[in-house]
Amino acid sequence: MTRDSAAPRQRIVAGAADLIRRRGLAGSTIRDLAGHSGAPLGSTYHYFPRGKQQLAAEAIHHAGQRVSEIMERELHAGPAAALRAFLTLWRQTLIDNDFRAGCAVLAVAVEEPPDDNGEAVTAAAQVFTTWQRKLAAALRQHGAEPEQAGQVATLVVAGVEGAVAMCRAQRDIRPFDDVAAQLDVLVRGVTTPDGATGNPA
Repeated sequence: MTRDSAAPRQRIVAGAADLIRRRGLAGSTIRDLAGHSGAPLGSTYHYFPRGKQQLAAEAIHHAGQRVSEIMERELHAGPAAALRAFLTLWRQTLIDNDFRAGCAVLAVAVEEPPDDNGEAVTAAAQVFTTWQRKLAAALRQHGAEPEQAGQVATLVVAGVEGAVAMCRAQRDIRPFDDVAAQLDVLVRGVTTPDGATGNPA
């Protein structure tokens, strides 16, 4: 793919990710997903010949990568810093969008996958796994036992995603802040306070 073609294709992917986090996938046609980025439907099928599922899967990976990059920037300072960045991102997303937008990955994950093609749901599972693994590795490097690190990482991702859903339903940030406070306590409790390396990743 040439540089000239990559830019409009990426705009379609980013626009689709934004619409999915607002409306979900089932409630969005490929025309909707294309139109949200200002792209004509014809060019969308040119870039995504398999249609809506292909576009949605790439949109989910795009959204997941953005979150991963934010986490990675903080991981050098330890899992508590990465957690704070993860929490800040989702809290700000909720507030900035007046609870009308959440997580595109979650939106796809909770919908019924199509019988013939589950590209988007598969992408959602892969993104969740990536987030869990990054957090678990950081927890292990900072003193958590391997099994505990994996469990805590799963709890962090599940807790944050669930809190995002609750806040959107209740139009209130309090559930998120309650979950965030307890996750911070938990992560600090299972890691070494000085950030010294514990178990190998």
